[in-house]
Amino acid sequence: MRDPVACARELIGCTLVWGKCAGVIVETEAYSAIADEACHTWTRPSARAFVAARPPGAAYVYFNYGMYWMLNVLIKNGTADGFVLFRAIEPTEGLAAMRRRRTAARRKSTAPLPPTSLCSGPGKLAQALGVTGRDHGRDFCAENGASFFSPCEIKPVIADTRIGISSAKHLPWRFLLAGSAHVSVPPQIKRPDR
Repeated sequence: MRDPVACARELIGCTLVWGKCAGVIVETEAYSAIADEACHTWTRPSARAFVAARPPGAAYVYFNYGMYWMLNVLIKNGTADGFVLFRAIEPTEGLAAMRRRRTAARRKSTAPLPPTSLCSGPGKLAQALGVTGRDHGRDFCAENGASFFSPCEIKPVIADTRIGISSAKHLPWRFLLAGSAHVSVPPQIKRPDR
């Protein structure tokens, strides 16, 4: 039986596919639908309704601070329900499209972005992949151009505290691929936990 924390850890090293773009997942965060003050279900009835009505694997997409879309996947029917936020990927396919979307979103500079800057944060990741509110509810488990699949080898993972939130940030529910240059913020804890 899975829960958001276990899934967030296990998604590290997997490949996220979104249309014609893909990348290795190098950073995630877990959010529990119950008793997690940082989760949308704590304050938003619409998030609680989403968890109740949608199947596991549904994309939970929201607009953060009126600036960036955020891409999450719904985890449910295990030991706990909740979400996994995709914080960063290492791009492997569709880099030209990602670069075009990110450059257009930046507006201030047209200088080419290096691969390490394309998807190194949840807002950048959503921009690069072209994620918008129209993707809210999209099924990662269906054959519709959005999916993730397991890697060939287990990668070393670092568990760290969540970032960019004001509540329950002490929980070590951010997971990073050890040694990756593509994460949004380097880990505070340097030792892999597996």
